[in-house]
Order: sequence, then C-alpha cells, then structure tokens
Amino acid sequence: MVASPKGSHSAHHRKKQPEQVRRALLDCAAQIAAEDGAAAITIQAVATRAGVTKGGLLHHFDSKQALLAAVFSDLLDKMGQEIDRTLADDPVARGRFTRAYVRTCFSDRLLGERSLWGALSVAIVSEPALRSLWSAWLDDRMARHAETDGDPRLVAVRLAADGVWLADMMEKAGGLKRYPQDFEAVLLAMAEA
Repeated sequence: MVASPKGSHSAHHRKKQPEQVRRALLDCAAQIAAEDGAAAITIQAVATRAGVTKGGLLHHFDSKQALLAAVFSDLLDKMGQEIDRTLADDPVARGRFTRAYVRTCFSDRLLGERSLWGALSVAIVSEPALRSLWSAWLDDRMARHAETDGDPRLVAVRLAADGVWLADMMEKAGGLKRYPQDFEAVLLAMAEA
C-alpha cells in the first residue's frame, strides 16, 4: 500500500471527526435553506457544499427528512438559547418569556429572504415531523413559564408575534411594510402591562 502524500485530505486517509462533519452538514443545509429555501435542501447539494460524499452524509442522516428535522431541531436549540439569554437580562418575572419570545421573533426580520426561520417556516406547513418538533418545543416552554406567562393577554401577544412571523413568511418584503419593525415595541409594551 502506498502512503498518501502529506497533507492529503482524501476521504480514505483523513482523520475521522464525526461531530465536526455532522456540524458542517447541519450548517451547510441551513445555508442552503437560507439562500434558496428548504426545498433546495437535497442530499447531493448538502454533501457537495460540505465536501463529503452522499454516503458520508447518509451515515449521519439517513434521509432528507432526517436532515431537515435535525436542521430544524438545531434552529430550535438556537432560538431557545437566544430566549434564555434574553430571559436572563429581564428582571421582571411576569411576561418575561413572552417578551423574550417577541424579541426573538423580531430578531432576524430584517434579513428578509435570507432568514433561516423564514426558509424553514415554509417547511413546517408541509412536514408533519417539523410541526411535531415545533409543538413539543412550545409545549415545553409553556410548561416552564406557565406561572409567569399563562395570562391570556400574554398568549395574545405571542400569537400576534406569530402573526407577524406568518405575514413575513407569506409576503417577504411586504410583511415589513405592513408591520414595521417598530411593531415589536408595541407588542413588548403589551407584555409589560
């Protein structure tokens, strides 16, 4: 057997780093979704962008649906982390989760079509597994914050934020015209009342 040249990065000779490969696959799939929509996520497109074979990708995710679910779970984890950071900075307990939720919902609106949330939101409508992940995430959050954020007025504020998110998803740039970014302040004020 002939040794590979020093510095060679062929799949047969490079050091295996499964967690780094998995992370790269998730990041590449997210980039594709943000650039071209969730429908553009294909096994081949993600593998090519990540610099791995289709077999390498399928070692980590056995289907496009599994990859999409993992990207969505990763996004929910990031959303949860952003909400947790915002919660930590809010000294008023009542409505704290609602205010953090509103801030997070509005945080990437200005990205427009490059918003990963926008790209994956469309997939929620057609993918039952993603709807299930979203419902489980929201149920968990509501259970954790039921005492401080269970008031029907706070539920209405979160639903209004969801409505803005839906308008953004459906109308792209039109959502910002209909519901300007400063609408966030209106919802936050309602969550403080």
